[in-house]
Amino acid sequence: MSKLVLTTDFPDLKLAARGKVRDIYDLGETLLIVTTDRISAFDVIMNEGIPDKGYVLTQISAFWFRQMEDIIKNHIISTEVKDFPSACQKYADILEGRSMLVKKAKPLPAECIVRGYISGSGWKDYKATGSICGIKLPEGLKESDRLPQPIFTPSTKAELGTHDENISFEKMVELCGKETAEKVRDVTLKIYMKARDIADTKGIIIADTKFEYGIYNGELIIIDECMTPDSSRFWPKDSYHPGGPQPSFDKQFLRDYLETLDWNKSAPAPPLPEEIVRKTGEKYMEALVKLTGKGK
Repeated sequence: MSKLVLTTDFPDLKLAARGKVRDIYDLGETLLIVTTDRISAFDVIMNEGIPDKGYVLTQISAFWFRQMEDIIKNHIISTEVKDFPSACQKYADILEGRSMLVKKAKPLPAECIVRGYISGSGWKDYKATGSICGIKLPEGLKESDRLPQPIFTPSTKAELGTHDENISFEKMVELCGKETAEKVRDVTLKIYMKARDIADTKGIIIADTKFEYGIYNGELIIIDECMTPDSSRFWPKDSYHPGGPQPSFDKQFLRDYLETLDWNKSAPAPPLPEEIVRKTGEKYMEALVKLTGKGK
């Protein structure tokens, strides 16, 4: 198990942003994205980190980005520290395995969620309205049921500490323009269906996932992360049984624990027991091993 990396401090590099999980450095023509071991739930960053989480997210993202190159280009230039600019080399021990040198794209102002199964906020929405994000669904669906077809349900990109909000496709057209919104929707569904089939052969159900896109040299590319346990619900196929919540290889395990607490889902975060931290880390690593055949 590696040393926990909760935050990075590289004085020679220009810190451009610190998100819930990633520290982003501006290298001029490119960006350096460092995935830390921070974990957030309900848009609140926990005090404790998850061992090797940054490594797992980076390796899973790289795996999926490669798989999807026939559908859409991505922002990766390299995940090998030896290829990074010389100013990064003195930090190689921290960067190894958890960082990416990427193209500097202009992010779209929406997150692109695709749901193949009914769970989480989608299940709550369906119980209340019979729809998810205004998309009418058949009656009589159970929690965790597979949907007849995957659905595209975009959301706003919230500022740190605030919650994303589901938006209609029409609202996304307003934000991004009709041509871009339609392309993003079509690409998102294509990626999801290809990934769902790949994951199925490895014993994982991808119930839903979230993508981010950007414009680079006038072209739409996929950025940020790709189908990790942070941005997706991964369920073990061998124990899948609709009609309630499913076991998972993702942060749902942590969310489920937090739901048992008397906590208002606002900062400050409650302390996490050692066992919850350890088990969450094991679930993340299991997802990496199942998907790629390689651990650490």
